[in-house]
Amino acid sequence: MNPPHRPGSCRELFLAFTWLALQGFGGVLAVVQRELVDRRQWLTREQFVEDWALAQLMPGPNVVNLSMMIGDRYFGPRGALAALAGMLTAPLAVVLLVAVLWAQVAAHPVAQSALRGMGAVSAGLVMGAGLRLMGALRTNPMGPVACALFALTSFVLVAWLRWPLTAVLPLLGLLACGWAWWRLGASVGEPPA
Repeated sequence: MNPPHRPGSCRELFLAFTWLALQGFGGVLAVVQRELVDRRQWLTREQFVEDWALAQLMPGPNVVNLSMMIGDRYFGPRGALAALAGMLTAPLAVVLLVAVLWAQVAAHPVAQSALRGMGAVSAGLVMGAGLRLMGALRTNPMGPVACALFALTSFVLVAWLRWPLTAVLPLLGLLACGWAWWRLGASVGEPPA
């Protein structure tokens, strides 16, 4: 299914990704999904889930990878560069300004409390985005039950059992890929080789 809209120009890409970068500072999944799927409708939910998964596999920040993929999809290398510039220009300026200001207030208890509060808000935003994207799992080859089991298993292994994420992701990633491969083979009537 094709998305109902597309960016009109490289300038629009630059401005959209600048706006995304400024909104989602420190945790962008919820903001990116809302902006690109719900508001601008440049991607369907299914396209977003697929593109986000691919962006996570590529080296570098997920949202930067996603921005370049979208820019390239609509305008080729020019679009990829415009989206990349949008993602990086304003945040760089903000980081430099915050670094200068933070050096002056870092030890203050109010600043420490504000950071803890922002962490809780970011966690809530990510959980909200995850809940909104769950509808796309209906068409996932692994099936919604398997997806939920993989998510629960990764949570238990990392949060409760304190396994290192660097061990959990490859282990569960390989199992999930194997399960999806098997299900895709079964859906076309061919047993996996």
